Amino acid sequence: MDLIRTRLPIESTTPDAVVVIGNFDGLHLGHRALIDRMHALAKPLGLVPSLLCFEPLPATVFDPTHPVLRLMSVRDKIIQCRHLGIERLLMRPFNRAFAALSPEAFVDQVVVQQARACQVIVGEDFRFGAKAQGDVDLLISLGAKKGFEVHPVAAVEQFGERISSTRLRDRLGQGDLETAEKMLGRPYAMSGRVLHGQQLGRQLGFATVNIRPPLPPALSGVFAVRVSADDAQGPQNHPGVASLGLRPTVGGKNWLLEVHLFDYDGSLYGQHLTVEFEAFIRAEEKFDSLDAMVEQMHGDADQARAQLKMSGQ
Repeated sequence: MDLIRTRLPIESTTPDAVVVIGNFDGLHLGHRALIDRMHALAKPLGLVPSLLCFEPLPATVFDPTHPVLRLMSVRDKIIQCRHLGIERLLMRPFNRAFAALSPEAFVDQVVVQQARACQVIVGEDFRFGAKAQGDVDLLISLGAKKGFEVHPVAAVEQFGERISSTRLRDRLGQGDLETAEKMLGRPYAMSGRVLHGQQLGRQLGFATVNIRPPLPPALSGVFAVRVSADDAQGPQNHPGVASLGLRPTVGGKNWLLEVHLFDYDGSLYGQHLTVEFEAFIRAEEKFDSLDAMVEQMHGDADQARAQLKMSGQ
């Protein structure tokens, strides 16, 4: 997969791509419908299946004091796009200057010159250009002038509700991992490289691996989890209990994902791990003492073991 993270046009300007456009945070089943449509068009026409997204998420640029809760890191998005058969990933840097482009300039500079689109796939509510002036009808009109076709895709509904990143963030924020998994078509997960920590968990009898989550993360609390390493020699689908939050009891100020792997003694420093969230146990809380926290950690571990056993994994 080609990853393009520049503002400059690709050297060749020959239209050769079916391009799906959106933010794609989470890559849920609604996004998958767009990507499936892209592949259905690209394969018979011999065009490059391409995805155009924006980083950081536009809403965060417009209101940096209230950043959008992230469903996935940039790295995880890249990995998922590769798994989904994307051959060209255009991750356009998003800032206020870019946001000020007129709809016509957005089409000229991004869709035509950079993405080299012959066919464009968007959601039926797609908006673009300064102040979101552009809609699907305008995109279709501009496409007819610029030489590309536009294919709007209806929103995907599940149990009478639209699947969206906003709804997914809400479900994760409520600890509803079951609904989140149905919306994603896979368990919710995050990944990262294991960091060196203060080894407080080891001193308390709960050795943990520490991972920085995407910021700010869409969920927090204590969870039953499964952990797999990129390295085939490392743990695979290994059970554990994880805490994701700010660690108020020990004066933490930065978000951290701390994972205790049950019955595992190997060193994982520097390895890249994927953590699947299987069940929500409780919200993060501040304890009056380390002893009280450790007592609760034992209870959390027991509950996590029970949850993982109940799930039959």
